[in-house]
Amino acid sequence: MASSAKRPIIFIVGPTAVGKTETALQLAEHLGTEIIGADSMQIYEYMDIGTGKPTPPERARVRHHLVDCVHPSESYSVGRYREDAGAVLDRLHGQGKVPMVVGGTGLYIRALTDGLFEGPEADPSLRNRLKEFALTQGPNALYEKLKAVDPVSSKKIHPNDERRLIRALEVYEITGRAISELQEEHRRQTEAQYRYLMYGLTVSRNLLYPGIEARVDGMIERGLVDEVRSLLAMGVDKDAVSMQGLGYKQLMPFITHELPLENAVENIKQETRRFAKRQMTWFKADSRIQWIDHGSFRSVYAAVEHQIECVDRALLESADRVR
Repeated sequence: MASSAKRPIIFIVGPTAVGKTETALQLAEHLGTEIIGADSMQIYEYMDIGTGKPTPPERARVRHHLVDCVHPSESYSVGRYREDAGAVLDRLHGQGKVPMVVGGTGLYIRALTDGLFEGPEADPSLRNRLKEFALTQGPNALYEKLKAVDPVSSKKIHPNDERRLIRALEVYEITGRAISELQEEHRRQTEAQYRYLMYGLTVSRNLLYPGIEARVDGMIERGLVDEVRSLLAMGVDKDAVSMQGLGYKQLMPFITHELPLENAVENIKQETRRFAKRQMTWFKADSRIQWIDHGSFRSVYAAVEHQIECVDRALLESADRVR
């Protein structure tokens, strides 16, 4: 029966400046659906240029959700994102549409695909005991202890990440089960509801990096410096989470007369290249993602046409499974 079928969700992910926006717009128009943003910076109002936010004409083509929904002075958690995005997913599925999630914030994507495993409440006395154990037994003691009871988690947590090591050990001591086992169980429960069609856009570094540099130059030309100044003028603290975003943080030394503009711009480019590399590392670790190399097509249009064909085929296969 169709009612028992998994509901499909399309994901378009990849590093910054790879071409996600135009690809998603054409695909959403083709499918007659709407876009749910998965970008931890595009959620903020008044931060348009530096976040690479879809323009008003682009948003007129396709309705976007979770863009311009939070004031820059507000805090916004991954848990709140999952709740907000989940409400939109339910509404779009109820309208018979296939939702499309687009962005490069890996934590937001993971929150939707794997859910958020909260686990048992913190136990202050247990945490203090584990901290004391680390102090008396040495810097690697927590890591070795976790390795013995939960080798899967020990491969994902850095030996120096005391906070996460303590949390993993805390969960094990309270529940008697490895946190990795509980997380996997939670992920399977989430996946039971949906079918994920995950596509990653990529391009070689010798194409991506010049694209990043051109994009940063374009942001400066369109007034990124004035955008940062206007945020400060409206009372947004320079230490706010929103102001730690790429472009905003690096321009602050220029605005405070500590650094020439050309140096600040070069810092933006350098940090954006590093960020793109981290994004690729994160997404490449997800075996569910099918990768499409934009650089292997004669044009962006040809790459998008290929993407549309892939999605149409996947949706058709999904419908066949229901019959």
